[in-house]
Amino acid sequence: MTTARPEAPLDPSKIMQIGMGFLASKALLSAVELGVFEALAAGPLTGETLRNRLGLHERSAADFLDALVALGFLHRDRDGEGARYANTPETAAFLDPGSPRYLGGILNMANNRLYRHWSHLTEALRTGRPQSEVAHTGDGDTFAALYADPRRLAEFLEAMAGVQHGNFLALVDRFDFARFTTVCDVGGASGALSIAIARRHPSVRCVSYDLPAVTDVARKRIAAAGLGDRITARSGNFLTDDLPQADAVTMGNILHDWGTATKEQLIRKAYAALREGGAFIAIENIIDDARRHNAAGLLMSLNMLIETPEGYDYTFAQFDGWCRSAGFTSTEIFPLAGSSSAAIAWKTH
Repeated sequence: MTTARPEAPLDPSKIMQIGMGFLASKALLSAVELGVFEALAAGPLTGETLRNRLGLHERSAADFLDALVALGFLHRDRDGEGARYANTPETAAFLDPGSPRYLGGILNMANNRLYRHWSHLTEALRTGRPQSEVAHTGDGDTFAALYADPRRLAEFLEAMAGVQHGNFLALVDRFDFARFTTVCDVGGASGALSIAIARRHPSVRCVSYDLPAVTDVARKRIAAAGLGDRITARSGNFLTDDLPQADAVTMGNILHDWGTATKEQLIRKAYAALREGGAFIAIENIIDDARRHNAAGLLMSLNMLIETPEGYDYTFAQFDGWCRSAGFTSTEIFPLAGSSSAAIAWKTH
């Protein structure tokens, strides 16, 4: 006779962790905004010194700093008065503005824009309408609203460069751009991908292609990198203009901004711009075909609902279908950093 094994008790911890996750999220976002990790970049500080340096009220400063310790974002050397706080290896690498791997830009944008926009997710789900700045302008042009404010544009460009930094390094390490002479990065923003390609592959010439307000920023970044002889920042509108001719065309987080018709239009433009044997590369949070595993990609698709009139993230199967309809003969995909991937379509004879 066998005895049935009792079922494990139900555990609500994951529900509570995610349902109340905004508490930890806002603590981290406020820490970035206040400059906690920047203040600790030179070395450990006592709580009192850190409180004074950050301008925190004494009522909750200890709770705030110790919450960051408990969440794993700060290290504290001992308990009690006189204990010193320090960055962890991760926050030193990714949240110190002096680090080349700084990710604070995307967190600042989340704090200043996305946090409040996402509070209207329920409304977006019911209406299908964006809840960002375009909800108030009424013209549906997400990027016109974003680019109209120089401060907001600078924040956006810093956010995109930071969040894509790991993807770009992984891409130039894994994909052999040296087989090509020219690469055009469409929607090149501050020129980060072109800079990464040019540094890794000295024989390649790049074009960072974007709107005029953005290419002004890109030219400065390219010049500061000492790569002005091999990277050109070219102004244009990829929705209305033909793309520059190249051996490879890249788009980092571009396709997901738009609806299906515009996605297909951009892929056709990439095909027309490519020389024979060329490659079109999309760097995105590609959703797994079964739509079961890439939670980050699915949540990013909801972010496109919040941000844009028609944008959404997509599966590799969808990418493959659009590319083959445009004339590409084969496709492939490989992972980059985190939940992102490079989806590649080849134009062959």
